[in-house]
Amino acid sequence: MPRETRGGGARLRIALCDYSGHPFQVQLSRELARRGHNVLHLHFLEFQSPKGPLAKAPDDPDGFQVEAISLGRPFAKHNFVLRRAQEIEVGRRFAARIAAFAPDTVIGCNLPLDALSKVMTASRECGRSFVFWQQDIYSVAIAKILAKKLGLLGVAVGAHYRGIERHALKKSDAVVAISPDFVPELTLVFGVDPSRVHVIENWASIDDIAPLQKDNAWSRALALTRRQRVLYTGTLGMKHDPALLLRLARALEKRTDAALIVTSEGPAAEWLRREGENCPALCVMPFQPYAVYPSVLASADVLVSILEPEAAQYSVPSKVLSYLCAGRPIVLHAPPVNLASRILAASGAGYVASDDADFVRRVLSLLKEPNTGLALGAAARRYAETHFAIGNIADRFEGVLREAQRTRLNA
Repeated sequence: MPRETRGGGARLRIALCDYSGHPFQVQLSRELARRGHNVLHLHFLEFQSPKGPLAKAPDDPDGFQVEAISLGRPFAKHNFVLRRAQEIEVGRRFAARIAAFAPDTVIGCNLPLDALSKVMTASRECGRSFVFWQQDIYSVAIAKILAKKLGLLGVAVGAHYRGIERHALKKSDAVVAISPDFVPELTLVFGVDPSRVHVIENWASIDDIAPLQKDNAWSRALALTRRQRVLYTGTLGMKHDPALLLRLARALEKRTDAALIVTSEGPAAEWLRREGENCPALCVMPFQPYAVYPSVLASADVLVSILEPEAAQYSVPSKVLSYLCAGRPIVLHAPPVNLASRILAASGAGYVASDDADFVRRVLSLLKEPNTGLALGAAARRYAETHFAIGNIADRFEGVLREAQRTRLNA
């Protein structure tokens, strides 16, 4: 007879595939394991992105495993042909490890569509329920971005991936969307049964990321001498324009006491480093370990994020959620329709900039008005403490997993 979890209900074997290895996904895996489930958390080692705590800790539950899927060679993120081949191979390796683990249910998160197709096909062939944890409507983002860059060829590539995503969505036993904005597209355009769509917004760990002193060991070790600091952390990719950060650094250069710190990696970060070589107000450094991430965020007076309009409807910058936990004021350059923009407006945690000039102006105004920044930062932390409790979030995911199991058994 199956053992029951602490919250009641049979214990599940769960494989959670988070391609990126981000912090809040592995927090969910740990919480589900603490409740009595057997959880295998998989991530792709060579994917260049800020990583969460992906090593098993001494106090982790016995039912929690975390493993890296590796190609053993660098990931060709910016070579479309080679990248696609590698993503297919990564999908096969994920699928093979899942088969060996033999879970009851599989959660797919952040998987590129070619990799997702391999994982999902293998899961369904073995009769396992599949939950598509959708961080973006990927084919829509691909079509918009590639059409802008490649014209008609980009449109054709987008249409191909739209077909893959449509198939994956319709065949999933449950879909977890990170924003209510996804629901009309999923149900009306992709034809997903509304009863299988569940909205669970992303979060960040209020336990791992707490408001700390601005003057801390991390900032002292780097000799960050400028009194006022603006910080951007995380990925710089197709959804982000690094030229906007350079413009901000140039504006800060006019103030002898202020600097922009950017922690990122990849071609866009390298471009920013080269173009800002003669700008003393700009400091570009690699991704920082998750263990010092709270200190990195705390070292700033203002935290900033940017998002291109083409990606604004279906992308939610996860860095903004971490910023909320840190209790610092936030300036976001994104359309007001974006969920992160709406969160900032509702929480009073910061400002949403309508254009490039407004973005720079908002940052400079916060540096001139530290008391306003303190009030916005306090509002940010209050929002995080109210909305990011992992127990409540895990309750909702458990409900989705059990419903997916029932859907698969009744299929």
